Amino acid sequence: MTLDPVHVDGIAQLARRVTQQVDDSDHTDLAERAFAEFLDPLRDAEGNVILEPLDEPRRREVAVDDVALTESPFPTQHGLDAGTINPTTFKNGLVIDVSQAAMAAVPSDIELHRARTIVMTVHTNDDTVDVQDPDWRVDDEGYAQRRVLHAPRVDRYEQTVVHALALYRAESEHALTQAESVEDLLILDGPIYPTGLLKWVERDPELKRLVIERSEFTEVIENYLELVETFAEREIPLVGFVKNSASKALTRQLRRNLGAPWVDDDAFFRRVLERTDENGETRTDALTFTNWFRSHAGTDGVLVDGTLPLDHERALEPSAYEVTFFVVYDPREDLVYRAEAPYCVTRDEDRREQVTTQILADVARERGPPLAVGKADDLASIDREGKRTLRQRIETTFETSRQRSYNDKRWGVAWAASE
Repeated sequence: MTLDPVHVDGIAQLARRVTQQVDDSDHTDLAERAFAEFLDPLRDAEGNVILEPLDEPRRREVAVDDVALTESPFPTQHGLDAGTINPTTFKNGLVIDVSQAAMAAVPSDIELHRARTIVMTVHTNDDTVDVQDPDWRVDDEGYAQRRVLHAPRVDRYEQTVVHALALYRAESEHALTQAESVEDLLILDGPIYPTGLLKWVERDPELKRLVIERSEFTEVIENYLELVETFAEREIPLVGFVKNSASKALTRQLRRNLGAPWVDDDAFFRRVLERTDENGETRTDALTFTNWFRSHAGTDGVLVDGTLPLDHERALEPSAYEVTFFVVYDPREDLVYRAEAPYCVTRDEDRREQVTTQILADVARERGPPLAVGKADDLASIDREGKRTLRQRIETTFETSRQRSYNDKRWGVAWAASE
């Protein structure tokens, strides 16, 4: 049932009442003040530096048409992504997720594109069930490796646990397995570290204990540290391209400092980087971007501040693992992207500029993520039909069926397949 026109008008009137109370005309000045005065460095309530620029804080712009024609600083680029079917609960008590990871190359490498790492994670409260594979199984003529992992038993968060374990294990294992294929640059589709797990450490005591105490999760995090070390040793940049950052670490602190009104960090940087013409319309002829920052804010600091004890013997000095990032705004799509790299990559100014140029050129040409990332996303994603087929095969194998909810009846098969 749709809203009647009278109700639509009524809601619009409510919106006008809200608008009368909210005037964001001064938000741009506030954003500029925050950027100029509070980020060099940004300190937390205890006075600890949680963000500082690698060079002077500044905003830059580059004409879209010019940078799109720029020759890539890296002759080849590789992208990596992992997709899942999403956590599924079955009537026999199993909660399962399946993830596949793939790497793409620019120019294309058909054999590399064929390779897959597939991880199925299973949660059950039945103590008699042990489904974990001790080793990786290889099939598809050696192009694919697959494994079943038994997720640690929890009384809640079952779907969260199986999803994170499948996704990050598949991604990190595939990156390490295919590392030798990368010659010039690797771009992960997402952050350089498993942010989902690090949020558990930062925000939830029960999940933090799980990450610290269970090898299933410490091994995943150690994989990402090893990935940084592997590429540092080979002097090849490792970069993360974050399309949808949900971070609020900077805005939380800015709110304490000067009453920042932005809902998250992306909103803050959008306000900092947006340009308007004399009529107040957004200009779309140039990409705008910030300098690089060195960050310990939020989850960025978890792996370097001693919060997470790991047995991994680190091969690099502690600062090499620190998260650094810059932010780029594409006004054509009104989207903010965050590019990350470990400090061992960006402490060299020339290498930092090369990575910046590559990301800007890719965004300008693709109107979105770099081509290598887009290709990896296409390879790794499991479409709606694939999810439905996999779930049906699992149902047949386990002689059970997916546990239905009222939403299945309300929204139908399409909703269930995309859940």
